[in-house]
Amino acid sequence: QVQLVESGGGLVQAGGSLRLSCAVSGSDSNINAMAWYRQAPGKQRELVARITSGGTTNYADSVKGRFTISRDSAKNTVYLQMNSLKPEDTAVYYCNAERGFSGVFWLGQYWGQGTQVTVAS
Repeated sequence: QVQLVESGGGLVQAGGSLRLSCAVSGSDSNINAMAWYRQAPGKQRELVARITSGGTTNYADSVKGRFTISRDSAKNTVYLQMNSLKPEDTAVYYCNAERGFSGVFWLGQYWGQGTQVTVAS
């Protein structure tokens, strides 16, 4: 069983920066990617950034060039560095661990409890 605990959210002025952390406890050999999602009020949860076990990253178009996902394997922690924040980045940010597929079967995923990021204009 794996637990994900996010931290680092808060209130920041537009143009500012925040770094979110996701501490991973437990182990699951099927985890093949870590990701950050966000959900704003009245909107669907959306993928923000993802990093695979091989280090490949991908980002939502809305955050490219501003956000960076990274991981520290020694600390079992995944980070999301957020720069040049905009009011539209306001959301609850969730850490996610993907277990991927076994053949055609989706093995599921883990979620953290979320951390609030509010960007004031």
